[in-house]
Amino acid sequence: MDTSKQNKLKGVAYGLLTSVTFGLIPLFTLPLMHRGLASDSILFYRFSAATVALGCMMLAKGETFRVAWRDVPLLVLMALFYTASSMFLLYGYEVMGAGVATTLHFTYPIFTTVLLAVLFRERASWVTWLAIVLAVGGVARLSLQGTELKLDAWGVIVVLLSAVGYASYIVSVNKSRLREMHSRKLAFYVFLFTALTFTVKTGAQQSLQPLPDWGSAGLVVLLAVMPTVISNITLLLAVRHIGGTLTSILGAMEPVTAVAIGALVFGEAFTATEAAGIVLILTAVVLVILGSRIREGIGTVMKRIRPRHA
Repeated sequence: MDTSKQNKLKGVAYGLLTSVTFGLIPLFTLPLMHRGLASDSILFYRFSAATVALGCMMLAKGETFRVAWRDVPLLVLMALFYTASSMFLLYGYEVMGAGVATTLHFTYPIFTTVLLAVLFRERASWVTWLAIVLAVGGVARLSLQGTELKLDAWGVIVVLLSAVGYASYIVSVNKSRLREMHSRKLAFYVFLFTALTFTVKTGAQQSLQPLPDWGSAGLVVLLAVMPTVISNITLLLAVRHIGGTLTSILGAMEPVTAVAIGALVFGEAFTATEAAGIVLILTAVVLVILGSRIREGIGTVMKRIRPRHA
């Protein structure tokens, strides 16, 4: 197997691991919300703990924290993209419900593709666009069932800003000079500046809540490590191996994980609609993996057909 194919397989594996670990967020956040913690407090603890965890990991491995001063503004900008995505999505949950907000947020592969096309003239193939349509459709099937489709205009704008923020984060990772920075160091500073943002926000509003018990502290640690540290490191690696667009499409596996957790852990019903959504998403994933082969196969068939009709 040549190097390019190996890199693509690694990128797909990292992308799938990213989406699966991101999908674990409800497993840890729902119990915290049931214990009375508000979103801002959860996000503060999540990113603060993630910063400490990643910092300890870097110290254990003897890695340097040194960065060039010229990189600091770009790191802050990336953290702002990440913070905006998290905050706007949570606002969307409050004003229009989780199902509609999740579906709108998962339009971010479209924004990723558009940003790459407009800013860097990267054109996506028809296979990629088909995968995007299937992925967004699958997310809609998973997220919208059992919800009333009531769209608040301002809520739609805010959640789409969440999608744009996440797409901008992925594109900046893919195309900025920080692409070559070690993934742990890059994630550490993104988490650090994100945590500082929520520190300022909760401090200004005097809204930071203490953790109610040791069980909540354990949930925060798990939330910080699995769907934050691990998922962001694998996200950075996936973007470097297969680019922003394909990584975004693979992110559609996140709600599949959330549905599986809902059924297996929280006893939620698994419906035919959810099954159909999962099939659409898995089809999109297969298109991502086999996209080049599909294009080559169709191109070969077309070349053989054309002379017959000449």
